[in-house]
Amino acid sequence: MLKKHSYPPHLSAVLQAVFVTFLWSTSWVFIKIGLKSHLPPLTFAGLRYTIAFLCLLPFLLIKKEERQSVKQLNRREWLKLSLLGVVFYSLTQGTQFLSLAFLPAAMVSMFLNLTSVFVALSGIFLLKEYPAPIQWAGIAAAAGGIAVYFLPAGIAGISTTGILITFLCVASNTASAVMGRHINHKSRLSPLVITFVSMGIGSLLLLAAGIIFQGTGEISITDWLIIIWLAVANTAFAFTLWNKSLKILTAVESSILNSLMLPQIALLALVFLGETLSIKQIAGLVLVSVGVLMVQLKKNFLKPARTGKQ
Repeated sequence: MLKKHSYPPHLSAVLQAVFVTFLWSTSWVFIKIGLKSHLPPLTFAGLRYTIAFLCLLPFLLIKKEERQSVKQLNRREWLKLSLLGVVFYSLTQGTQFLSLAFLPAAMVSMFLNLTSVFVALSGIFLLKEYPAPIQWAGIAAAAGGIAVYFLPAGIAGISTTGILITFLCVASNTASAVMGRHINHKSRLSPLVITFVSMGIGSLLLLAAGIIFQGTGEISITDWLIIIWLAVANTAFAFTLWNKSLKILTAVESSILNSLMLPQIALLALVFLGETLSIKQIAGLVLVSVGVLMVQLKKNFLKPARTGKQ
């Protein structure tokens, strides 16, 4: 009998996370198309995540153990998941859509890729996860790649409102990365339950805010197709898979892997939006990719980093 081939748990988690980053990278193209057709940013984001939340409902209902898990949530777990929903969905996703309405996608992507630096620092104090030297070098390489790709960049004519919203997006994205790692790694709850509850709370708040402050606008058939695709494939499925990978990956690893979106977004923009890449930009993409590889080398070839538990 032939043994069924299976990947090591850590490699499997990495591959899952990389696939999710690809799905999320395509989201940027779809979001820019939707915003160009004058979809209100907050309502656009709210519809996406609310529909994704509803897509998860049947999967929860058909699994008795998952239903029981939701029923047995205690007050502390409800509080944690509610806070994750507000930070990860209402704030992070809402401000991302808003920032893309004010600033170029490349600039927003640059700021969001700096999240890994803040996650590394936050992870030390909040999660007791200490990056190994090779990981710090990887973070530096990724940050250097971002700088090479985008800088020097002129600031004349840049929306101050857009910059402030993007900084809020980076802050909430950092907080949600640390919170998501803590809940997925320490909690008894499944990725489906974590995603369902947190997304439900965050998306409904986001949709309500969008309708109240921005209205619904005029949504075309093409817009609905974009919203539904983003909801089903790039949200309901992708976030569940991402939460599953967080059971194994550290906060720094998941954040660095998330930086793979930078080169992917650039390549997708080249193919679908007609944006070109200079030699300097290509060099930046290479540096980001090298940084991601350096972080993963720690798990496979080096001794484990200090975790605070000797």
